[in-house]
Amino acid sequence: MTPTTSIARWAAPLGIALAAASMPASAFEPSGTECIAPAGAGGGWDMTCRMVGKTMQDLKLLPGTMQVTNKAGGGGGVAFAEVVNKRNDENNLIVAASSATSTRLAQGAYPGNTMDQVRWIAAVGADYGMIAVAADSPLKTLPELLAKVKADASSVAFAGGSAVGGWDHLKVLIAARKAGITNVRSVKYVAFDGGGEAVTQLLAGKVQAFTGDISEVKGFVDAGKIKVLAVMAPERLEGDFAKYPTAKEQGLDVVGANWRGFYAPGKMSDDAYNYWVKSLGATYDSKEWKAIMASNGMAPLNLRGPAFQKFVKESVDEIHELSLEIGIVKK
Repeated sequence: MTPTTSIARWAAPLGIALAAASMPASAFEPSGTECIAPAGAGGGWDMTCRMVGKTMQDLKLLPGTMQVTNKAGGGGGVAFAEVVNKRNDENNLIVAASSATSTRLAQGAYPGNTMDQVRWIAAVGADYGMIAVAADSPLKTLPELLAKVKADASSVAFAGGSAVGGWDHLKVLIAARKAGITNVRSVKYVAFDGGGEAVTQLLAGKVQAFTGDISEVKGFVDAGKIKVLAVMAPERLEGDFAKYPTAKEQGLDVVGANWRGFYAPGKMSDDAYNYWVKSLGATYDSKEWKAIMASNGMAPLNLRGPAFQKFVKESVDEIHELSLEIGIVKK
């Protein structure tokens, strides 16, 4: 099973919603809790730690406040190695993670480390990917665009804000596979320093399509500059994003989420692990977290415990396979 199908399978709510008041008793009692953000202050991992910690405190799921420690380096690799090598049995420690974490693990960017050295706790939301074209493009659907790629790969170049082999690139390759394109190395991708620069090149006619996350494009769509062909979500998003069709409703069962979540030390006790799974689940189910998701452009992705562990493994396996095909990873 690919990570795209795994998101579709697991994105539905799991089990009965947990309220803070109904949290079951646990043999583990947290104290001196800490969240490592594997990057500097102000980034996505830092915000994930701080927003989740504050919400857990407000819901009285934690005693006192959660300490946030910024540990930058190696795209998350420095923090991962420290947890595995020095802090692998700590029960009060969680670490922020995202699709970037699973991508780097899949590509061997954390030397000597693998995903099964830690315990994956839960996802707390996602920013879904999308593929767009210029507003005046004659193309109206994602299958039309990919059919053009299949007929003549040189006729279409995709622009994105991540490096070759990064998440923006991989989303296109996953969709291409679903459209029956067997040689994904033939798909042209041009990397830029960010989504804004990539859209500029699209509007200038230098490339024919743009790949990014849905939160990046609303302003460009509202300004009449680009047209979203498909969102890579299991179902249509809500609110202002509901007008964008999904790839799935166009016959391509592909879902691509830049997820946000947490992992824990690999030798964390079962009692502590179960506490964090339940507590983060209660946080996700709360109206407070739903409001934070809405204000930060995050979409639902409800994965906890073994379901999240399974999802991350499938993501790593699929990304590793794709990375081998395009030469990012050597055999």
